[in-house]
Amino acid sequence: MASRFALPIGTARSLSGRHWRWRGGNMDFAAAETGAGEDLAGGLGDDLVTQLLLARGVARHDLERHRNPSLRAFLPDPSEFADMDVAAERLTQAVLGGEAVTIYGDYDVDGATSAALLVLLLRQLGLPAQSYIPDRLLEGYGPSGAALVRLGQEGSSLIVTVDCGAMAHEALAMAETAGIDVIVVDHHKCSALLHRAAALVNPNRLDEGPVGSAHGHLAAVGVAFLLAIATVRTLRLRGFFVDRPEPDLFALLDLVALGTVADVAALHGLNRALVAQGLKVMARRENIGMAALIDASRLGRAPACSDLGFALGPRINAGGRVGEATLGVRLLTTEDPDEARAIAAQLSQLNEERRGIEAAVQEAAEAQLAAQHNRAVIVVAGRGWHPGVIGIVAGRLKEKTGKPVLVIALDADEHGNGKGSGRSIGGVDLGAAIIAAREHGLLVAGGGHAMAAGLTVHPDKLAALADWLDAQLGSAVSAAQANQALLLDLGLTPGGLTPALIATLESAGPFGVGWPAPRVAVGPVRLIKADIVGTDHVRLIARGDDGASFKAIAFRAASGEMGQTLLHGARGRHLWLAGRAKIDDWASRPQAELHLEDAAWAD
Repeated sequence: MASRFALPIGTARSLSGRHWRWRGGNMDFAAAETGAGEDLAGGLGDDLVTQLLLARGVARHDLERHRNPSLRAFLPDPSEFADMDVAAERLTQAVLGGEAVTIYGDYDVDGATSAALLVLLLRQLGLPAQSYIPDRLLEGYGPSGAALVRLGQEGSSLIVTVDCGAMAHEALAMAETAGIDVIVVDHHKCSALLHRAAALVNPNRLDEGPVGSAHGHLAAVGVAFLLAIATVRTLRLRGFFVDRPEPDLFALLDLVALGTVADVAALHGLNRALVAQGLKVMARRENIGMAALIDASRLGRAPACSDLGFALGPRINAGGRVGEATLGVRLLTTEDPDEARAIAAQLSQLNEERRGIEAAVQEAAEAQLAAQHNRAVIVVAGRGWHPGVIGIVAGRLKEKTGKPVLVIALDADEHGNGKGSGRSIGGVDLGAAIIAAREHGLLVAGGGHAMAAGLTVHPDKLAALADWLDAQLGSAVSAAQANQALLLDLGLTPGGLTPALIATLESAGPFGVGWPAPRVAVGPVRLIKADIVGTDHVRLIARGDDGASFKAIAFRAASGEMGQTLLHGARGRHLWLAGRAKIDDWASRPQAELHLEDAAWAD
């Protein structure tokens, strides 16, 4: 039944100071006592899933396509992408001619899954391609000319770079001079200058056509999957499969899903379909390495979308960050279960080591925040910081400050340059700014996309870079912050927070950047318990006037203003609690809980 307490929509009464608003427009509050079957958002005449789709920008005439996203409904013709047919033709020549091919990947999850996808594809086509992953510390990001030439001298007549190469003009010129064909498969921002690769497949080319540019949100592994489709189609037209089976491209979608989610690519359109179908493939456990990775992550069920970003992805990343960069590709392409288990265990151990290194760098970086409070873009730097964790720390500081953040490890190469990684907020294109800073002479190298970027900078240019970014992005950051709000999908009394409701909410997924998970406000409640668990997490037990109670947890919140208020200043007062409704499956039977993002007074 409805409550006498008004949900604080449109006010700044929350403990974080944010406005609460309905996502997608005006939604009337209705209290939900049960789960799936009721009209939970207030007299709009639509079921809950339909309301969630509409609130995420889906047109009414397009609801069915988005309700169950399939590849058939969202997959474009790969030939619409610039250079796709050229790349497919060159790969076809390599297959037909039995050439030596190397897949040159980046050292993160997107690079590892992209490389594994093409290695597995070519293996099914009878071509035993090898992979090459550069060492983050010794070689840095992207293809180096020396590495490309060396691979050519070792016999590779074709090299395919994946998740890197879009800005590697000098390296690709060296490969061309050495007579080595290079296909670039990337998704990062491009400059107006296009290099002389055999093919450059990247939906973010400045000269890309309308269909390709509409898919600029693809991760590199998604672009690699489209290249796989185009290559198989080209071979089919050549009669290659007359006496042999075609590769099962659908079976590669578990790799596409992992790389897409771990790279924080926007989960709308084709990406959402790729991830939705990829999770189904992952549940079949056909990839030996992926199955070992799931087991090492101690998941007692088929992975959900969030597991890809928080359990599986970090383990693959750990190899490139603090261990051996090749481990991820080796794991995802092995056919030996014993080797898979050994690599997965090694990656889990490296992931634990990464957490310790990350904590030390984050503590040092946070100590510099006070001096940055008047900056639109936070730039922190330190000596001895491990370059393998600076991206993670940048993400943490971005969440803490609500601003774009660059974290720079000084003296990270033999020339004394700093290596930096940045994370941005919605509405602020950090990748474009980093490319512009490089062209302005402030950086040795740099690139990225809207939400993430990497750079190399000489320490003498650090102050000038910070000032330049502040001037260039100040207005965009101010506008983005002014528009920041906590967007809600549903208001509930505590009795309405049930496993059945959560199952209905999850059916509108998978969720991620660009397709946000539903956020609910539950209340009014009083706190009957508040304490700290783990590392800075606030655990709550809340009870409503309807007699129902539930558990909530606010991660990494204990030291903040909201956490302190919940721990010490909320007893006896009515609150609304807002966050994501989740299933706690650690208990003897599944129970609903709330992952808390904000709270507001109800009295």
